[in-house]
Amino acid sequence: MATTAADRRMIKIAMSAPYLERDEEQALAVAWRKDHDQEARNRIAMAHMRLVISIAARFRNFGLPFNDLLQEGYIGLLEAAARFEPEREVRFSTYATWWIRASIQDYVLRNWSIVRGGTSSAQKALFFNLRRLRARIARGDVNLTSETIYNEIAGALKVSTADVRNMDARLASSDVSLQAPVSGGEEGGASHQDFLASDAPLPDEEVTEMIDGERRRAWLQRALSRLNEREMKIIRARRLADSSSTLEELGADLGISKERVRQIENRAMEKLKIALCEASPAFA
Repeated sequence: MATTAADRRMIKIAMSAPYLERDEEQALAVAWRKDHDQEARNRIAMAHMRLVISIAARFRNFGLPFNDLLQEGYIGLLEAAARFEPEREVRFSTYATWWIRASIQDYVLRNWSIVRGGTSSAQKALFFNLRRLRARIARGDVNLTSETIYNEIAGALKVSTADVRNMDARLASSDVSLQAPVSGGEEGGASHQDFLASDAPLPDEEVTEMIDGERRRAWLQRALSRLNEREMKIIRARRLADSSSTLEELGADLGISKERVRQIENRAMEKLKIALCEASPAFA
């Protein structure tokens, strides 16, 4: 990613900011922590912008605008300044490095692809270290197979080999619009979406399903016509309703015991089975 004129100006300003001695840094941190001195916080942040630039440069190979990486790193730097505890006597640069890197990494993960990647610590480590580890392992033995390299990376990062293989495939490709024309095609030709597999049934399958459905409904209606009024009521309430009634509810409604309702239901189901088997051997 090329560096723009605005990026160069920002880098020049940051690199010209004076370093802070340990005692001065400590005094500014105390002023910000205790008195909320904004000027003290800004001086700490500006003195460490070169740290943001250094860390952001490590992520330039992900193809994102360098200025955006700098801004995300600066957000992490301000977060570090807000949380820094000078009484621990740790240099601010040591503390801020983690916040800057975490902020930039989150930005890269959110924007590198429209497909959301894994957000666990193991998946993040795989995303940011896969290329480096693969290159280092391959340098040791040029005859290693891809599968062997995947296994070694999986062991080093404590993830599955399948995760390594899938992440490698993601990093090897980029997002493509479904409306984009197929490479090498003529203008106005096919786009990528034309080659997506459809889960919808084929036209002949839809017609077959429609005809078969109508036939099955006709068979069911004829079978139901063999039931008497009480059997029909029980079957509708127990088998055809969205929310089936209980045996107790039907018994109370019909003035009979729940055991009698079960007997009538079983008899009605046997009638339906016989009628449907007569209509088509498929129900036998």
